[in-house]
Amino acid sequence: MTSTARKRRVVLLGSTGSIGTSTMKVAAMLRDRIEIIALAACTSVEKLAEQVRETGVKDVAIHDATKESALRALVPEGTRIHTGTEGLVHLATLAEADIVLVSIIGTAGLHPALAAIEQGKDLAVASKEILVMAGEVITAAAEKHGVRILPVDSEHNAIFQCLDGHRGGEAEVSRLILTASGGPFRRMPADQLAQVTPEQALKHPTWNMGPKITIDSATLFNKGLEMIEARWLFGIGMERIDVVVHPQSIIHSMVEFRDGSVLAQLSRTDMCFPIQYALTWPDRVKGNLQPLDFPTLAKLEFESPRDDDFPALNLARRAGLTGGTLPAVLNAANEVAVDAFRAGHLPFPGIWECVAATMDAHDVRTSPDLSTVVAADAWARETARDFCQHPA
Repeated sequence: MTSTARKRRVVLLGSTGSIGTSTMKVAAMLRDRIEIIALAACTSVEKLAEQVRETGVKDVAIHDATKESALRALVPEGTRIHTGTEGLVHLATLAEADIVLVSIIGTAGLHPALAAIEQGKDLAVASKEILVMAGEVITAAAEKHGVRILPVDSEHNAIFQCLDGHRGGEAEVSRLILTASGGPFRRMPADQLAQVTPEQALKHPTWNMGPKITIDSATLFNKGLEMIEARWLFGIGMERIDVVVHPQSIIHSMVEFRDGSVLAQLSRTDMCFPIQYALTWPDRVKGNLQPLDFPTLAKLEFESPRDDDFPALNLARRAGLTGGTLPAVLNAANEVAVDAFRAGHLPFPGIWECVAATMDAHDVRTSPDLSTVVAADAWARETARDFCQHPA
């Protein structure tokens, strides 16, 4: 895409969450490059209606079909409202769309993501579940249909930028190094973790994110899920994907090449940076995002994760190495455990314990299709809920 090309037309699924609202900012900032043509949300009717009025889109979807009437009362006449998974799929396959950005938390993004790929749409991925649960299915479909999967997560977007232009591809790479802030408890003694409250876990030291991702950052499951994502996005074995704790969150990830050189991507902690790059790639476009002021950076620190005290990374590596349905089971059990922790039904370390117990109980299916993945997800949720009600 060159500066003289037409606007890139974007379908935004998950428009009312933190990624969605940042995408709206980027689109408003780059009106000559990005046009949002359809919006979808899960339940946030008022915010979705406000976005419809702001953008003037004619197609909108609400995943919760019971909210259709409430949404219809708030949007301009003539707005086409779609509901449920079918509504998300309809938007993802709009003929006029160039790219579909999926930032829906949970399994709801799976079917529209696959449908978009099958219609030849490029996919910008901000929903970890898509590649964690069904990376094998999604990447195979993208290769078959000649579709690009563009990462929106800051860590994967950073790796994508570091790899861009390296003609040797995977053969040039020694390691992918994902950076983690370490969360709010990185220095907390292990014997105090059982007393952690949801309110404490929701206070992330550097990023402003939704509650699920924020708690995942506190347990390090967020980074574990990103390891599995990276395996599929970049075709790198799990044994070559590492994590380093970097509390300042200035370096978003790094690539170590076989000659010993390391490339890193740095920017302020603002999700607008990776969103903009994903939606304007391969161009770099000037907006109003502020670059780093290096003299004001006091220091950049690095340390190893506390794997014994925060076992999420080991669980994720096990799931990624095993493959099949186990990553979907890890993801589903973690979602259930986080909900139980937020509701006060599970202590903070119980999140790891729930995921480990659910993984241990699972009979892994290899080379699964999408229906098998969805079935494994449902089984894991039921098993994890039972654990949360009767923890060991």
